[in-house]
Amino acid sequence: MEKSLYFQLTEKNLPVFVSAAVELLNDKSADAAQTYLFRNMLRPSFSADGRWASLLAKYTRVKADIVALDSELPLKSRDSLERITGELPKLGLKLYLSEKQMKDIDNMLANTSIEERIIVEKIFEDVPRVIEAIYEELEDVFQSELSTGVGLSHNNVGQGVRLDMGFYNENKFGVKTAWSDANADILADIKQVFDKAKLDGNRITDIYVDDTWLDNFEKNNGVRGLFGFQQSFAGATVPVLDEEQAAAVILRKWKARLHLVERRFLSEANGEKTKFTAWQEGVAAFVCSDVVGDLVWTTCAEATRPVAGVTYETADEFILVSQYSQNDPLREFTASQAMVAPVLNNVNKIYLLNSTEVTA
Repeated sequence: MEKSLYFQLTEKNLPVFVSAAVELLNDKSADAAQTYLFRNMLRPSFSADGRWASLLAKYTRVKADIVALDSELPLKSRDSLERITGELPKLGLKLYLSEKQMKDIDNMLANTSIEERIIVEKIFEDVPRVIEAIYEELEDVFQSELSTGVGLSHNNVGQGVRLDMGFYNENKFGVKTAWSDANADILADIKQVFDKAKLDGNRITDIYVDDTWLDNFEKNNGVRGLFGFQQSFAGATVPVLDEEQAAAVILRKWKARLHLVERRFLSEANGEKTKFTAWQEGVAAFVCSDVVGDLVWTTCAEATRPVAGVTYETADEFILVSQYSQNDPLREFTASQAMVAPVLNNVNKIYLLNSTEVTA
């Protein structure tokens, strides 16, 4: 690593571009380019030792006994509490300006008629990309976790990332008939999840689904009949529901909010790009809170051992962005790295319903 070939501009502008990239990525407005579930559903949590931990708790409500005065209090069993732990993985990406691109920038710098703003944007165009790449990886792992209980990275270099959250088998449900059958008893399949949550003393507030789950729900005969009944025109032919109508059915029937997860990701390996979805097809995740866990992070080694001449800036507390050059061949690099992982807690309050898995 060597000092950036545009060191003066880097020192001045890297913090500005990092800040702008973070602000854009955290934009929650309706017209935002992308939204990230992990930013809405996880709390940032610093780990001093570089490890993550997931709490697994089984809580039961036991009423107190009435005892006579001067009598011994009865002893009750203690609820179970477990911790699943592991080391935080390292995430990272780097991009570079080629010699041709740098020659173009040099020509722009030599041309006094070109505004500095235009040149700066060209030099720092990779900053938002390397930060967004970390966000995309975290969203990939988080969606995998929430829909299966196991967080998997779909784009690994070296040893793969596998974060097992320890979901309870008794909180994973299949269906009696695959939902691709329009006559499947979808309402009964969903009811079993709510019945289990009620038995556990939990209240489901939100349901996260993919388009396969939602499409089959919307065209199901029983669901359409319930919608018609709720609208007071029972007996009439009800067309296939739309997303808003499907959400209204669930909200009125079970007092839960429906969320469609329809993110597509782009992975690159050996120069070949592949599109994929991280959410398990046909699965719904039923949760009891807006916040389901922690975004656990720790400081990167390079943050406390900076390389001389390299320009650094921290994005969103946990992403270390750096800019530097290298010769043979001559390149200007922009890089990001982070030691961070999405971790779900209190998984006793998370339930899964797989609409493609038929169980007896």
